[in-house]
Amino acid sequence: MEGQSVVLAGDWRASDPALPVLEEGAFHSLRPGTPLTFDSTGLGTWDSGLVAFLWDIKRAAEAADTALDTAGLPPSASRLLGLLPDRRADPPAGPKPQPNPLARLGAATIDSLTETGIVATLGAQTLRGGVLALTGRGRMRWADILANTTDAGPRALLIVGVVNFLLGGILAFVGAVQLEKFAAGIYVASLVGIAMVREMAAVMTAIIMAGRTGGAYAARIATMLGNEEIDALGVFGIPVSSYLVLPSVLALTVTMPFLYLYGCLIGMLGGFTVAIMMLDITARGYLHFTVSAFGIGQFIFGLTKSIVFGAFIGLTSCRIGLKAGRSAADVGVAATRAVVVGIVGVIAIDALFAVIADVIGI
Repeated sequence: MEGQSVVLAGDWRASDPALPVLEEGAFHSLRPGTPLTFDSTGLGTWDSGLVAFLWDIKRAAEAADTALDTAGLPPSASRLLGLLPDRRADPPAGPKPQPNPLARLGAATIDSLTETGIVATLGAQTLRGGVLALTGRGRMRWADILANTTDAGPRALLIVGVVNFLLGGILAFVGAVQLEKFAAGIYVASLVGIAMVREMAAVMTAIIMAGRTGGAYAARIATMLGNEEIDALGVFGIPVSSYLVLPSVLALTVTMPFLYLYGCLIGMLGGFTVAIMMLDITARGYLHFTVSAFGIGQFIFGLTKSIVFGAFIGLTSCRIGLKAGRSAADVGVAATRAVVVGIVGVIAIDALFAVIADVIGI
């Protein structure tokens, strides 16, 4: 640039990486009111690379309040430059989204139904894999079944026992305080027995397993997804439903009834301990009122719930792990989501069982 004139020389091709770039503030020294001219006597061949450079000059001159004199440019370049605006047009603003509660509700409903269908399909595939495994044609490894059963069963006895023992003790304490007002303290045994067998043992054990085992299943599968192990299984033609989901679901479904019975026993033991310390009753009397409080139908009802809880926790946890992201943070998100979904789902299913029990008269 010489004075108020821009000298253009040589070839200007867009494919040439050595094309000059207009520096920021190059026109700060221009005199306002004096037009900026061009000298293109030494200009060789050119294409859009020159036009792009001239557009930069045009916008910089507009910002510096300096007019352009394009008489020194080739006529075609001058005409192209005249077609270009003085500044880049702002991108058009998109339409402002309008809040539509019905649309959001519909989208959430469709997503929920879709996810329910996917979980049901996964459950059907898992059931089919279990049938094939029993006939010796499945791809499930019995070592995986043993490992998952050991983790979901014996290793969970301590926490299941502690929680149910404390729960039985709390029920006995609250019941004793209230029933003693009516001289009916002996019925604490019936209260603890029917509450543990019918509701609390199954629900609390399922909540514990959702937080302990369900979250572990989701985190494990999400980690395998991030390490591309799930993709490797697909490459080898190994179905995920039989290789990963089936052992997890089967282990929880099998162990939950035994954990339920164990929770019932420990919960009654906790109620027995508190009742003996607080009330003037004998161990034989407590045992008599406990056994007479419920029948075999209550045990069958609780066992059925525990089986459904185990299958639900296993399926939803594995599904959440399979749809997790591939980063390390997504593993924690999947584990948290599995725990939340498991706990809320267990309570919702228990409410459904309560309605069914009321209808059929259990």
